[in-house]
Amino acid sequence: MQTGAPFSFERFTFPDLKTLLAKASPLRSGDVLAGLAAGSDEERVAARFALADVPLKRFLSEALVPYEDDDVTRMIIDDHDADAFAPVASLTVGEFRDWLLGDDATPEVLKNLAPGLTPEMVAAVSKLMRNQDLIAVARKCHVVTAFRNTIGLPGHLAVRLQPNHPTDDPAGVAASILDGLMHGSGDAVIGINPATDSPEAMIDLLKLIDEVRERIDIPTQSCVLAHVTTAIDVMARNAPVDLVFQSIAGTQKANESFGITQAMLAEAEEAAKGLKRGTVGNNVMYFETGQGAALSADAHEGVDQQTVETRAYAVARKYSPLLVNTVVGFIGPEYLFDGKQITRAGL
Repeated sequence: MQTGAPFSFERFTFPDLKTLLAKASPLRSGDVLAGLAAGSDEERVAARFALADVPLKRFLSEALVPYEDDDVTRMIIDDHDADAFAPVASLTVGEFRDWLLGDDATPEVLKNLAPGLTPEMVAAVSKLMRNQDLIAVARKCHVVTAFRNTIGLPGHLAVRLQPNHPTDDPAGVAASILDGLMHGSGDAVIGINPATDSPEAMIDLLKLIDEVRERIDIPTQSCVLAHVTTAIDVMARNAPVDLVFQSIAGTQKANESFGITQAMLAEAEEAAKGLKRGTVGNNVMYFETGQGAALSADAHEGVDQQTVETRAYAVARKYSPLLVNTVVGFIGPEYLFDGKQITRAGL
């Protein structure tokens, strides 16, 4: 008696961690464009099953981007804290997901664990999580930073005030600052995207913000979002720099497309701290991620968008920033096609 059509099975092969992570990633149009995405939902599910069985320790011995070719990889490996990693060293990626969602993963435990996690471990476990899982774990991750005020305390929301002007006109910028302050914005930072990247323009804007801040006596910090080399230049001229801004990415080649190196970021952090302008803390860096630069500059090194982005956060972590801003909602549909992909990328 015929009982139905015979079963058919499809076999998928993932030759290395880089491929496995890419195929397990939630669908993103950028990964499709780069030729990295799973070819079907079936392949994506198979990759996630395989990824769940990968020991976390494997990420310490198999670099996605070669150590000798990439300074981000070198930073990740060289700065890894083996003692902090010890509590989860025996787990697979799937077991780590379950542990993170359990009661043992308290805010204090996660804070102590963080130096022991590489961005590739974090990217891997996040690929196995639903949106609700990501929210539940993120709620346990408390990051508190400070400069003239404190950001990240439970129950508090800080907002950037962005008084841009198409010609950097001081009167227009000042009017926008006052308007924003009256709406309750600006406690995170008063940050201007300058019309030009010249040191002179940056100094004028910094002095303007500083004058307004001191006259009204508000506990916030300022930033002109010029290139890090411009910030280093104006700090040498004794300009009133609070925070140093820079867009960053997750590979050396992508950062080079921004015209930056790890040495530049370290120099800028040291210079800004040397000004001693903070009153309640000394987190002086302000980073932006999520621009899709690694893909657009052909500098993703064959690594999927989510993992490259997590590596960018590893770069940020090294310099203890006051703020990290993601612009995943601003870039075009070739990177994130719709609201579903944007929401997932933001989480």
